Amino acid sequence: MQHFVYADNAATTQVSHYVFDRMTPYLSEHYGNPSSLYGISRVTNLAIVDARKRVAEALGCDPDEIFFTSCGTEADNWAIKGSAVKLSQKGKKHIITSVFEHHAVLNTCKHLEKHGFEVTYIPVDNEGMIDSADVKNAIRPDTAVVSIMYANNEIGTIQPVSEIGAMCREAGVLFHTDAVQAVGNVRIDVREQNIDMLSLSGHKIYAPKGVGALYVRKGIVLDTFMDGGGQERGRRAGTENVAGIVALGAAIEDVYKDFDGRIEHQKKLRDIVLYAALNIGHCRLNGSLEHRLPGNLNVSFEGIEGESLLLLLDNAGIAASSGSACTSGSLDPSHVLLAIGLPHDIAHGSLRITFGSGNTEDDARYISDKLPGIVHKLRDMSPVWDKIVGS
Repeated sequence: MQHFVYADNAATTQVSHYVFDRMTPYLSEHYGNPSSLYGISRVTNLAIVDARKRVAEALGCDPDEIFFTSCGTEADNWAIKGSAVKLSQKGKKHIITSVFEHHAVLNTCKHLEKHGFEVTYIPVDNEGMIDSADVKNAIRPDTAVVSIMYANNEIGTIQPVSEIGAMCREAGVLFHTDAVQAVGNVRIDVREQNIDMLSLSGHKIYAPKGVGALYVRKGIVLDTFMDGGGQERGRRAGTENVAGIVALGAAIEDVYKDFDGRIEHQKKLRDIVLYAALNIGHCRLNGSLEHRLPGNLNVSFEGIEGESLLLLLDNAGIAASSGSACTSGSLDPSHVLLAIGLPHDIAHGSLRITFGSGNTEDDARYISDKLPGIVHKLRDMSPVWDKIVGS
């Protein structure tokens, strides 16, 4: 059997055995509708209460500040649209975000622009860092909400969230952060970090796809996301995904056990591959090494196409990506890499490796062994490479 390494944990993670064992009874044995009154429904209702408590403990908030959603994209949409619509009634129709947010945020802002809102897009430097002063200077009397991602999904850059949140709090502006990539990889305390709203997704932390959550600070009233029954305190109707919610509660609790050891392990694996990649030559690290998610590595190789690189890595049994899984069908270079100043040709040659809890040092060394040969093979076939080395 061919050696296989899964190194695309930023796209999705495998459901852990721990999480799977805790969610499966709610697919078969405990299947009652949580809104009903009989015994098997009371069991599922209590399971949701317990999961809400676990998510709240991980974020440093109260359980009644947690709303379950279907995914991080839904949570982003609800936070931004819900706050914007509410505050537009007070004449606040200005939104601030960054140029390299996930498309769940960018496309939500574009939607609002079509409905009379104005959006300011904050730039990033060549490491993908936002200058907090730029956010502060962009805030206006009619600013409704600031949405800045906690950590970038492609290059792993961690933003100064606490500082940005403090500025927003001082200005009386709501601060939302897309923390889909950050949860489980950094310690989060929404109160200490001045976060008003936070989005997360279960399938990034070893829970299944189809469940997420939105933290909304007490006192903030969002426009109702979905009308219907009284689920999620009347703010998001629809029968709850009980098994998924239980899984999310178990997963978020589990990822913070032995947190420091797991993070150091992922950094070690990342650095093994980074050293091998940089030794190939004509390769650059994308994003900050200091302010970076532990398991994230994003590099660009001159003279090759990222798609060809991924196909040959796949032939070698290595699953990786060249950017966000949500835009993998696009032939355009990553908007994230263009935002940090990479030329189109270099942005096209990017590789994202993201390690998770299940990866081993052998995985990192296998990638390090295979990568140089694959890059050299592609460069040997590339007329672009001939121009680079011949110049």
